[in-house]
Amino acid sequence: MKKLVLTLMAVCFLSACATDPYTGESKVSKTAWGTGIGAAVGAGVGALIGGEKGALIGAGIGGATGAATGGYMDIQASKLREKLAGTGVQVLRDGDNVRLIMPNKITFNTNESTLLPQANAVLDSVALVANEYDKTNLQIIGYTDSTGNDKINIPLSQRRAQSVASYLGLRGVAGNRLNAYGAGAANPIASNATEDGRAQNRRVEIMLINAQ
Repeated sequence: MKKLVLTLMAVCFLSACATDPYTGESKVSKTAWGTGIGAAVGAGVGALIGGEKGALIGAGIGGATGAATGGYMDIQASKLREKLAGTGVQVLRDGDNVRLIMPNKITFNTNESTLLPQANAVLDSVALVANEYDKTNLQIIGYTDSTGNDKINIPLSQRRAQSVASYLGLRGVAGNRLNAYGAGAANPIASNATEDGRAQNRRVEIMLINAQ
């Protein structure tokens, strides 16, 4: 049974191994991991129910489910990369999720929470993809650098996250799919010891989460 499960996983992984068009690295896609994990879980459950035959059936069902989940998010990431190319927004895969990092220079002026005009086109693209793939929830997080204190930074980051959420809502993204909060200076992505680092930390992130 162990050999059967490993064989099923290997077939799934090898069939989905490809070259990343952004890094040139040959690797197993998120879809393949989802397929393999789904196959393993499905095979285990199937084996408990119906032995080897049950394992084969379970692996097929589990693999299909895993592939669908990974593929659903892979497609969104690909479309967002295409639409946001050249905007300065980073589009990353974060586990099963898609993570957008929007630098402050294209979203807000210093100490303000009113969206800059150049942010509109970016958020229009995000809304377009989000509305097409409506099984995805959006978690919007505002961040600041370490200048100041939490009493200032957390409310400011909250207002910024809410501004982004409100704009997406106006572009048709359902309110029950949007969750906005401010994290202040938490989770820096660069050193706060330099101006360049602080500029990187002043950002809004949108996490697209598969809710299927």
